[in-house]
Amino acid sequence: MTEKRIVIIGGGPGGYAAALRAAALGAQVTLVENHYIGGTCLNYGCIPSKIMKTSADLYDKIKHAENYGLKLNGTIDPDLSALMARKKKIILAQRNAILSLLKKSRIDVYQGRGVIKGRKLAGIIDADGREKEIAFDSLLIAAGSKPMNVGAFPFDGKYILSSNDLLELKKIPASILIAGGGVIGCEFAFILAALGTKVTIIEAMSRILPQDSIDDSCARVLHREMKKRKIKVITDKSVKKAVVETAVSEPGLCVTLGPSPFSDQKEKSLDHFEKIKVEKMAVCIGRSPLSADIGLENAGIHTDTKGWISANDKMETSVQDIYALGDILGPEKIMLAHTAVHEGFTAAENAMGGNKKMNYRAVPGAVFTMPEIGCVGITKAQAEEKGLDAATASVQFRSLGKAHATGEISGEAKLIFHKKTKHILGAHIIGPCATDLISLGALAVNRNLTINDLADTVQAHPTLGEIWFELSMKAAGKPLHG
Repeated sequence: MTEKRIVIIGGGPGGYAAALRAAALGAQVTLVENHYIGGTCLNYGCIPSKIMKTSADLYDKIKHAENYGLKLNGTIDPDLSALMARKKKIILAQRNAILSLLKKSRIDVYQGRGVIKGRKLAGIIDADGREKEIAFDSLLIAAGSKPMNVGAFPFDGKYILSSNDLLELKKIPASILIAGGGVIGCEFAFILAALGTKVTIIEAMSRILPQDSIDDSCARVLHREMKKRKIKVITDKSVKKAVVETAVSEPGLCVTLGPSPFSDQKEKSLDHFEKIKVEKMAVCIGRSPLSADIGLENAGIHTDTKGWISANDKMETSVQDIYALGDILGPEKIMLAHTAVHEGFTAAENAMGGNKKMNYRAVPGAVFTMPEIGCVGITKAQAEEKGLDAATASVQFRSLGKAHATGEISGEAKLIFHKKTKHILGAHIIGPCATDLISLGALAVNRNLTINDLADTVQAHPTLGEIWFELSMKAAGKPLHG
């Protein structure tokens, strides 16, 4: 029997996961990546930003060593060149590990631009413009996305930066304005502030982290923590213009702010503008699809007006035997690396004749701010919109002995549950290690557990995991410390 030929465009988390799964199922797999294996997550997103955050966290703790009974003799300063060298070393090791897995699975990996030539034909265009054609039985599109560029103040890599540029800084800026108070903007705000930068966040909506999936209680606590770290937050405003000023003693930007067209603020002055001078500006207001030059039209695949591809819960596009996964699906799905991995598994299995469906009900979100945020399921507001008779319970991390021992008492955890059935509908945590703790919440939502199931699960002491015991006991009307 002839092996099924599968071509995958894009070697990010979803693309290479799909390649490994399809190969394990017996397919002849060709994986095409235009840049570096691992995609945005490994090279320009999840991993490098967490490497920077680790250094920022450590530096922040050392600066407060006296709080832990330690006396620091001398000074300690950030070494950005050493930090970047560490980042490059880790990323290279991760790339090589992925390439080793792909090689072991006998997957053909090509570096070049993957394009669709026809209904069952793909092409690979290398850096010199040479093209190689490959026939396929099924095609998986995992082309990904890039930082959204704004025409009024386009990226220049020097004064106006993308999130990619922030990961390649040569020195720590004295001041920065971050346009966009979403996940990426907030993460970088804490990293840079910890390293010594004066940070201002401009958010067009009425709160930071305006995503529907993040409970407003988490946003409120994070805003409070930003104030403690002297991160200035301006909401209901947007950047209108950014002018580079070089003929001054300290070159930088003059940024003009004006009323936000997206604000839900009832009273706003339509003619009120203000100017802020900063060394640099980072634009973190969204992502754009990498779908423009891969030949979608040659296979009859249509996109929406912004270039995102549509796919059903089997990851099938409107064209038979062509699947799409990861960021290329846009905000209609969930643009997260771990979502892409599961979408990759789903697409690969279905391309090999399976009948697997992607479950988006319990995809956890992780925000690596200081403190971290983890969320899964629905918020209280979403429960009300759905007409569910939901209740909430919340406890603060200061109720845990481990939180006091580590000196990280800021934050709280919240459960959303059905009043009658007691089934857990959502969990939202802001606090130490929230991005790790949320895994249990994801299991609870995915398996439709009740608050009593959670309360009956013994948590080790002293650990941060006890937050689940405190939270479920309070939800059950039997609070201990919370």
